[in-house]
Amino acid sequence: MKPNLLKSLAFGLLLFSGQTTAAVTLKIATLSPDGSYWMQKMRAGGEQIEKQTGGRVSLKFYPGGVMGDDATVLRKMRLHQLQGAAVTSGALNGVYPDIQLYNLVLLFRNAQEVEYVRQKMDAELMQGMEQHSMVALGFADVGFAYMMSTVPIQTLADMRSQKAWAPDDNKIAVSALQAFDISPIPLPLRDVLMGLQTGMINVVAGSPVGALALQWHSKIKYVTDLPMLYLFGVLAIDKPAFDEIAPADQHIVREIMAGVIKEIDQHSREDNEQAIAALKNQGIQFVKPTPEAAEELRQKIAATNSEFEKTADLSPEKTAKLHRYLEEFRNQAKP
Repeated sequence: MKPNLLKSLAFGLLLFSGQTTAAVTLKIATLSPDGSYWMQKMRAGGEQIEKQTGGRVSLKFYPGGVMGDDATVLRKMRLHQLQGAAVTSGALNGVYPDIQLYNLVLLFRNAQEVEYVRQKMDAELMQGMEQHSMVALGFADVGFAYMMSTVPIQTLADMRSQKAWAPDDNKIAVSALQAFDISPIPLPLRDVLMGLQTGMINVVAGSPVGALALQWHSKIKYVTDLPMLYLFGVLAIDKPAFDEIAPADQHIVREIMAGVIKEIDQHSREDNEQAIAALKNQGIQFVKPTPEAAEELRQKIAATNSEFEKTADLSPEKTAKLHRYLEEFRNQAKP
């Protein structure tokens, strides 16, 4: 065989070997309990991915907080001990500040507003996350957080002197409570039920599903029927780890998990409607502020939200776009 031909064959083999990608396992942690709808769907998605990639990509899940809380999980991602996480959006504020855009207090008034804005902005926020070294495979509705309490709260005056819980790492919640003239009591999530039991706190904020799952419903008596804060979850993968996957397999992962997260998104809304009914069946009263009282709360929080948009390093362009879309929807909805 001629030397030149041997060189050509050797070069061809080298190119071929360079295209071979080693199997990649993405280790993904979440607080979502094993057996929950989130976990059932994500595991099913992982099985599809492994099958369609011929075993080149597999997903290994660590549910129920076994890897720690959201902050701990993100730290382990930075140390490359984990490659992914399913977390609430607020946990990612240190990675990509604009992920908090939907989380401003009293921003959305109903689910229709959320849906309209998300259709316009989800893709842009996911792209922004990728530019900050985190691949978002989807956003899933967690629902609105409502104020839940041991006493009825319908007005700004009712809020004063209450002992309200604030997540110890949530600046938005702390700022909002301070705007309502409440001194927040920071506690980790695991200590909230104990705080309600001992009287350390008498006001919490959370989704109806969360209130049932965390047993808060056994201690609260009232829910203020006004959406305070919109919550959503993110399935995020460390971009350097994702980049180790061959492009064709990346497409498979994105496509399958986008479908999975969309199913979770739709199911979560149904779950919260059922959870509201369950809370009412437990004898918990839903008290609705008058339009005037609700507007007073919105006016009170407006300056705090405006200040937060600046201090949290939110993009002025995206913030303006968000408010423009909301105004656009509300104008369309007017009779």
